[in-house]
Amino acid sequence: MFRLFRVYVPASVAALWVSELALIYVCYLAATFLWMRADAVALLTDDGGWLRIGIVAGCLMLSIYFHDLYTNLSARPRELLQQVGVVAGTAFITEALLGYLKLRRLVVPAGPMIAGSAICIFALITWRLFFTRVVVTKMRSERLIFLGDSPLLEQIAHHLAEHPEKGLLSLGFLRDDQRDGADRLGAIADLCNVAARLHPQRIVVGLRERRSTLPVAQLLDLRLSGIHVEEAISAYEMTFERIPISELRPSQLIFSRSDLGPNRTFVRLQSVYSTVMAALGLVAAAPLMLLLAVLIKITSPGPALLRQQRVGKNNRVFTLYKFRSMIDNAEAATGAVWSKPNDPRVTPLGRWLRRSRLDELPQLLNVLKGDMSIVGPRPERPEIVTGLEGTVAYYRQRHCIKPGITGWAQIKHKYGDTLEDTIRKLEYDLYYIKNLSPALDAVIIFHTAKVMLLSRGAQ
Repeated sequence: MFRLFRVYVPASVAALWVSELALIYVCYLAATFLWMRADAVALLTDDGGWLRIGIVAGCLMLSIYFHDLYTNLSARPRELLQQVGVVAGTAFITEALLGYLKLRRLVVPAGPMIAGSAICIFALITWRLFFTRVVVTKMRSERLIFLGDSPLLEQIAHHLAEHPEKGLLSLGFLRDDQRDGADRLGAIADLCNVAARLHPQRIVVGLRERRSTLPVAQLLDLRLSGIHVEEAISAYEMTFERIPISELRPSQLIFSRSDLGPNRTFVRLQSVYSTVMAALGLVAAAPLMLLLAVLIKITSPGPALLRQQRVGKNNRVFTLYKFRSMIDNAEAATGAVWSKPNDPRVTPLGRWLRRSRLDELPQLLNVLKGDMSIVGPRPERPEIVTGLEGTVAYYRQRHCIKPGITGWAQIKHKYGDTLEDTIRKLEYDLYYIKNLSPALDAVIIFHTAKVMLLSRGAQ
């Protein structure tokens, strides 16, 4: 695995992305020569054929990403056929749109387009099946051993077994407990013997009590021999892209030599581009926002715009704006509570607004006022924050930066109304705070656009 835009990317996924881009381009290129024969060279060299095929290839790659085919590499052949068919259909729609806009010089001729799509569907399905069954298995080259009895180790091992594309192969556990299991390689004291026999490239250490059981001398010898040794928390962060607060100790944060809090330069830069994006977004979305306000007023009594108190940076309370998606005075009897699945207080129009996340458009005003950023932890109600700060460790630390309209937790975790969901989202928020950067913000914004277009993840 390697890091790209502050996100951990498995080498196998990167290899699949590059190979499929080349495969798609070659399919349409071959179709052009098969269909147009002598005229193919003229199309490519004199009539922008390279660019035309590139637009189709880019559209297909974007559609593959939007259908989660780079996060789900285990799709069955029938499911894969359906999804790839839809992906090819997206390319046809794009080509039709370019033709409607009179941009004929950007459109692939009908014959090569149809032939290339047919070849591409067959080639993509065949390559996917071969890649997931053969290439991914061969690329699991980094072998690792888990040392200790920390619950994090079992979570990591289970995740890696379900996601072979991450390129990490668990050899088993070294622990002193007497639990039986095929994955137990021996006791902690057997570390050097097991390492000499299995030749791991990485050792992940997670012990409940280190002072009495940590084999310091053996780990040092193995580290000097070239084997990478890391803590379970670091491996967990790389695997899940969140920070495990259950195993986190304040002393680890206070005395950490690595960057923990947000980069100050990036924070200042974020304020600049968030303001610019909010201003441009308000101008572009003004007609839509006016239409939505009218529809809300027509379909249910009450104001179109909802004002709520939320907690922002440094625990400062501010007024958040959003389109009303519930009946008027929905919390009159209950006070501040989380929304629930199929909440009866949500109006029919409000349910659609939430799925599409259009109810959050007025928060662009909060960004212009400086209360929020485009990306950041979601702001919560003061009443709820007071309860969570006394219950969930490190919850108040999420308020060290401005909250955002969208965020890492929002694209990585489903909406939830339980304490477990809150803890999970906090782990993602802490990961974002640690890795805040324009590159990571770009990834989150791009993924949020996908969520909005497909109406996923909102409630």
